[in-house]
Amino acid sequence: MFDFSQLRCFAAVAEELHFGRAAARLNMTQPPLSRQIQVLERILDVRLLERTSRSVRLTAAGRSFLPEAQRILRLAEAATHVTRQVAAGRAGVLKLGFTAASAYDVLPCLVSAVRRTLPDVTLALREMVSKDQIADLLAGRIDAALVRPPVTHPDLTAIRVLAEPLVVALPAAHPLAPRDRLSPGDLGGAALIGYAPNEARYFHDLTRDLLVETGIQPRIVQQLTQIHSILALVRAAVGIALVPAAAERLRFADVVFRPLALSAPRPVELLLAWRRDADDPLIAQLVSILSDMPAG
Repeated sequence: MFDFSQLRCFAAVAEELHFGRAAARLNMTQPPLSRQIQVLERILDVRLLERTSRSVRLTAAGRSFLPEAQRILRLAEAATHVTRQVAAGRAGVLKLGFTAASAYDVLPCLVSAVRRTLPDVTLALREMVSKDQIADLLAGRIDAALVRPPVTHPDLTAIRVLAEPLVVALPAAHPLAPRDRLSPGDLGGAALIGYAPNEARYFHDLTRDLLVETGIQPRIVQQLTQIHSILALVRAAVGIALVPAAAERLRFADVVFRPLALSAPRPVELLLAWRRDADDPLIAQLVSILSDMPAG
């Protein structure tokens, strides 16, 4: 079977129709160039070139073989380029899981940064709750995940991507809406839209602990999973809600957001998690991009 060196020699002579120019193009002398083509002709058992002291012409077989040789060389060059790009973490596909709330702020910024700095990298995005992302990470179905804490499995590692405050979402006509800032005491007895204890466990536990620590005793009127659904009920004046600050980016009409003054704030955290044994250079690139993004 012929090799790439023989194909390059043949293609150069066939394109130049001159051994001297082809040899100069390949940075070699004419004798080894001629030998390479002779070896190729013996392997193929056909004559590819007609040579005289004055000219070089392609035979019918040579004219047929040239585009195939050029195609093989292009494929080899492309494969080499892609392989080097993947090894450097500058090309390839990264399967990234994310929570719905991370799509309010972090995910759009991350996707834009990846497209800008790593145009040959494709992010295959999968929206899932944190529990399902952890399972898919461990099973190898995704490469990295934007999840809520904690990440405690020994086969996984994680870094904090975002820490943002909880704020109070209120109907625009609510009596507390005119205030610039609210205190825990303002929420006592208020109708509160909370989080489902299983499907939205992170936010359920976070808000429950905050209420217990501050002695707030609101009336839980609904428990939902998704923040955008909670804001829809806030807009309908069903109640107020504790939501991450990034939820303001959803721009729900007739809903206002107010800071909550806390002596010991409980931030809403988002982590990037991946398998400890992962060897994909794209993960290091993702970590670097996230590190350069403005902190929450």
